[in-house]
This record gives sequence, structure tokens and C-alpha cells, in this order.
Amino acid sequence: MKFEDMKLIYGYPLQLQANNSAGQPERFSCRLIGCLPGRSILLSVPKLAGKLVRFRNGQKLVARLMVDNGIGIFASVVETQTADPYPILHISYPDSVSFKGIRGATRVAIDEPVKVMNLTVISDREIDGNVVDVSVTGARIETAIAFGEIGHKIQVTMNVAVANIHRDLALEGIIRSRGEPDQQSSGNLVAYGIEFIEPEEDKRLLLYAFVYAQIGSEEVIG
Repeated sequence: MKFEDMKLIYGYPLQLQANNSAGQPERFSCRLIGCLPGRSILLSVPKLAGKLVRFRNGQKLVARLMVDNGIGIFASVVETQTADPYPILHISYPDSVSFKGIRGATRVAIDEPVKVMNLTVISDREIDGNVVDVSVTGARIETAIAFGEIGHKIQVTMNVAVANIHRDLALEGIIRSRGEPDQQSSGNLVAYGIEFIEPEEDKRLLLYAFVYAQIGSEEVIG
């Protein structure tokens, strides 16, 4: 699709990915200020640790943004960064924007530590495990010891990162399946399928942002 076909409003959030001096990818949040179709896109300059990030002319970027029920992604190049009358990042206008539709059940493979507490069996004991895949509706968790049975209500706590911002996220869920892990898993682990039933909107929004960011990071511009 064309960038202009998305009809984005000014102030729309985007995520930029660039490589640092060590060649490692870094992601920054910014907002759309304006654009000249076929010429350039104007963005707010991201901040890191309270300071404006400095981009160099010709630096390659990958931009991602959430649109409708999916993620838009395009490659771009820094044209210039101005400071007056206020900081603006000018990047090249993309020939096209790739789009990846996302269904609620779309899962992304991750490997993140998690703590699980069984809310059906009255106890304050937390079991350590790992989330091996996650979607906006559920997750697959592997643990060294069992923490519940099908139908039990649990609380899952994990640290999530969105645009370099880290938060502890605690979600309520229901155990929907229990079985042995697949052959790719190591050790004598117990695998659980979890359906999220978290009632708090703020927590669900953070979950959506985290999952969409993970899906977006898997997309590669050729």
C-alpha cells in the first residue's frame, strides 16, 4: 500500500529501528508531524534517557506502525535532522508500505521468564517458568513442576518491553490444556495452554502493545 493511503493523522505514533555504533538494533518511539508525498516524512525526534537521539544523514531506518488490524512497515533513510525552530527528523518517503494483518490468535514465539500463581488453589506460592509463545488471547507456558489443572484460574506475571519501556505485567488466565512439551523443548517440562481473561483494560492494552511489537519485530524489509 501507499503511505498516503493510510490517511494518518498528525501526531500518529510510529516506532523507528536503527542500528547503533555496535551494529545492534535499537528502537525509538516518535510521532508523525507531517509529510510531502513522494518527497519526505517529518517526525518528532525520539528521546533516550531524557535526551534527543541524534541521527546521521543517510542512516537507514525501519519504521513500524499499528494500523487497523495489523502492522505497517517500511524502510527509509534519514535525510536530515533539524533543531530550529524545534527538533524535526526528516526521513525519505517510502515507495510502499508492507502490511501484516494480525488475527487475535496470531502467536509469536518468545522465550521470556514468567511467574505463575494458582488462584483456584488458595496459595501465595509462585512457580517459575517460561513463556514460549504468546498472543493477545493466550500463551504457552513451560515449567519444571506442575502448577495447576485444566480449568484452574491463574495469574501470570512477566516483564514486557515496548519501545525500550519495561513494565511488569500481571494477567489473569485460565488453564485450557496441559501436556508434554514438543520435541524442541529441553528437559522434563510441563507445558500449559493459557487463555487470558484479564478484566483490566490498561493491562490488556499493554499486552496488545507487547504482542504487536513482537510480531512487528519479526518483519524484515528486503
